[in-house]
Amino acid sequence: MTASRPPSRRLSLVDLRARYVEGGRALPATIEAALAADGRTGAKAILAAVARRRRANRSEGQRLRTMLRFETTLWNAGVTHVAGVDEAGMSPLAGPVAAAAVIFAQGTRIPEVDDSKRLTPEARERLAPVIRERALAWAVAYAEVDEIDCINIYWAGLAAMRRAIEALAPAAEHLLIDARKLRDVALPQHNIIKGDTKSLSIAAASILAKTARDARMRAMDDLYPGYGFAQHKGYPVRAHFRALRRLGACPIHRKSFAVVRQVMGLPPLPPWPVRSGQSGVDSSVVAAIEAAAVAASQADDEAQSPSEAR
Repeated sequence: MTASRPPSRRLSLVDLRARYVEGGRALPATIEAALAADGRTGAKAILAAVARRRRANRSEGQRLRTMLRFETTLWNAGVTHVAGVDEAGMSPLAGPVAAAAVIFAQGTRIPEVDDSKRLTPEARERLAPVIRERALAWAVAYAEVDEIDCINIYWAGLAAMRRAIEALAPAAEHLLIDARKLRDVALPQHNIIKGDTKSLSIAAASILAKTARDARMRAMDDLYPGYGFAQHKGYPVRAHFRALRRLGACPIHRKSFAVVRQVMGLPPLPPWPVRSGQSGVDSSVVAAIEAAAVAASQADDEAQSPSEAR
């Protein structure tokens, strides 16, 4: 009587790799045992790849549990609709500021969701529709350039956040916000420093805000060609400064920003008036937001060749 072939031989190693490594399917125990008994290098390589994937999955599971610790505490306390809130586009020289709010059902986990700044553009674009599909509720809102120039970027960012929260259906019961406090929103809230790295809901909101704003800026590239908005999305990078100096400001440039005013030949704005109960937050925070743009502008000047300087 001939011995039956081990399970690992019923499919070729090429087929096994395609199914259980490249395809990501769970490896059955019988096939795993057969591969362990198989002395070929290819069998060992398959087992090693599966082991790496399992370690990565365990690590990602732990990361997601950590990212959900604020939400889980509130869910366990009976708070069902916990909204993560974040914004995108505070420091660009052009375009609106966007904000998003996201509510997940209890226990929702979406692998790879993280602070949008830690993700590649491709990962953000891939994750955004997954977040919208899996969310119990989500909303994106904006503050446009004319509003930014009227009330300053700090208050415009808060206004966009408030609008996103108000657009949620069902409504939020508790807010998790990235380093902000919305004093005119009558909801319990936690302002979490670097919240987009510590809360899954805030991280998801950061991805939706960023991808939505990026889409707006790509559309603006068609309306205002030559500035490179599709590439840099209005942020203060060298290419943007060069275009701004060559072409001047366009209607979506933030004329309250010092760098844009310099290019336009306008005098500096006086300090923003302090709002009641804010103790100087307007001018100090706006100055901090613009500091990155000013520093980038100076670095660009220092990097220019003599021909570029002309």
